[in-house]
Amino acid sequence: MAGTLQFDLVSPERRLASVQASEVQIPGADGDMTAMEGHAPTITTLRPGILRAVSAAGVQSYAVTGGFAEITATSISVLAERAIPVEELTGTVFDELLAEARSLSAAALPEDKDGAEKMVNEILAMRGATGH
Repeated sequence: MAGTLQFDLVSPERRLASVQASEVQIPGADGDMTAMEGHAPTITTLRPGILRAVSAAGVQSYAVTGGFAEITATSISVLAERAIPVEELTGTVFDELLAEARSLSAAALPEDKDGAEKMVNEILAMRGATGH
């Protein structure tokens, strides 16, 4: 596949992907971005959202809850706090993610409250986007 880069996605539990991808759509903390071969070197934090990798095998989608992405001209490495293939998502998984985010929001200090509430809203949006 011409115009590809190495894409690796890992979480503390497991390695989820290691493929040659033509593009990877990343839910960055400062906005969504699409990385392709030749991308300028970048490191970004992730927000909760759907990460998509396009390869010769098709589109692989993963729900991520945070972490970091390192992008170079030839590779993308994503270290996710939590990553789940979209096909493994269930209402129960979303209930767990939401309960965890709401618990963190309830315990957040006043100066951290906005960020914690934003995480709850992003998980709700991710749930809606996946139809769960």
